[in-house]
Amino acid sequence: MLTVPAFADELRIITSYQADVVDPLVEAFGREHPDIRIRVLNKNTHAAVDEVLAGNDRGFDLFWASAPEAFVVLDKAGRLADLGDGSYADFAWSAVGWTWRNADDRPVPQDWNDLLEPGFNQDIAMSHPMRSGTMHSLLETILQDRGWQAGWAWILELAGQLNTISARSFGVLEGVEDGDYSIGLTIDFLALTREGLNFRYGRPVILIPARIAALQGGVQPEAARAFVNFILSPEGQRILLRPDIRRIPVDPRIRAEQPDVLDPEVLAALNFSWSRYDPELAAGRYWQVKQLFEAFVARDLLLRRDLWRRLRALDHAPAAEKARIRRLLTWMPLTEHQARSAPTDRETLLEWSERSYTILRDAEALIRALERS
Repeated sequence: MLTVPAFADELRIITSYQADVVDPLVEAFGREHPDIRIRVLNKNTHAAVDEVLAGNDRGFDLFWASAPEAFVVLDKAGRLADLGDGSYADFAWSAVGWTWRNADDRPVPQDWNDLLEPGFNQDIAMSHPMRSGTMHSLLETILQDRGWQAGWAWILELAGQLNTISARSFGVLEGVEDGDYSIGLTIDFLALTREGLNFRYGRPVILIPARIAALQGGVQPEAARAFVNFILSPEGQRILLRPDIRRIPVDPRIRAEQPDVLDPEVLAALNFSWSRYDPELAAGRYWQVKQLFEAFVARDLLLRRDLWRRLRALDHAPAAEKARIRRLLTWMPLTEHQARSAPTDRETLLEWSERSYTILRDAEALIRALERS
């Protein structure tokens, strides 16, 4: 066991994880290191990154979250401290998909494209990627699997299916539990730990590394290193498999101890390099993907959703005209290069929002003409 000197102050952790994930690991670490006091602040990934980039004035020692691109963004900004083996450590795997109630006897989506079927119209919820690191990872999973244009086409069509965009990841799960909508887009461990909910991985299963990192400006570097070492230790990795946590340990020896706990699709994906998420790619367009979602989905959600409804109601309209409208509703007018070259400021967001609104108005004019005829 690592010997850590006594500390006058506390180890401070900023994390997107709720207490049900954090507390078991903190308590187990405390039994090995009773001389280290720990304070944990829960904050969504986007806000936590902003605080650390602004200077980490509150002196957090560790950043702990599921969105790996956030760590790349902080590392490139020089905000991470050396752990001895790099500036961050992967401690678990996750993957995204959707959840529904056990008691719901309706047909369940089998793959991502099934979510676009008319039967799920206004019956799906997701959280906002500016408030949820896991939802940003879900968008990136789609974009990395399908490519920039096809990925955004799917996201823009999904907007027509949405019941709501929640401010919190847990809000999505609570809405499914309450019956406000049938399907919630989420990450595996959030759904798997809640009674009464089922979860299905999106296919292909793309594994996302969850990370922990020491921060520049922290005041307890030795305690921080001890905590990271504990999470990567066999004891820490075994805790991740507990039924109330349901994370996928990075240590293959620990996974092999309880193979029946993990989904067969996950076990298969662990054997293939193509099933790995690319945090570097996601980090390179970190702010742009969030702003594009805000501009093209969130700001005019009600209008975009209504246009999809009206398009589907045009049963007897010419197929060529309907295809033309569909192309407008699934069109992302910015290439990845154009998006990444734009400044990440309010003026850019407003400009992108105006472009989205113009496209929607063009589509509405075409729909109105067909409705009249």
